[in-house]
Amino acid sequence: MRVRAFRGATQLQSDSSKEMEEAVCELLLDIFKENAIANEDLISILFTATPDLLCEFPAKTARSLNLGSVPLMCAVEIDVAGALPRVVRVMVHAHSDLTLEAARHVYRRGAEVLRRDIAQ
Repeated sequence: MRVRAFRGATQLQSDSSKEMEEAVCELLLDIFKENAIANEDLISILFTATPDLLCEFPAKTARSLNLGSVPLMCAVEIDVAGALPRVVRVMVHAHSDLTLEAARHVYRRGAEVLRRDIAQ
């Protein structure tokens, strides 16, 4: 079994803790489902958020998915002029038998425009 990285992103309509939890949990569950990832397959998850999201750490909301033993880290996305606002990006590192080409990267809630080439 190899180590793979699975990407994804979601866009929030507003900077609210409730929406952060809903959007991040939805995104992670979709990535796990699309790639047949079980909790025991997880190695770590890296989150970035655009500088306009201040309501909550994405990692804190992810812990509601029983990810307490998985290393989670948050960072601020670089503030590029004209970038899509209110976006949480994620990179999930997991053990997987999927090939690089078979890995499914998940973009939701308007974030599909970030990577039309790989968004599912």
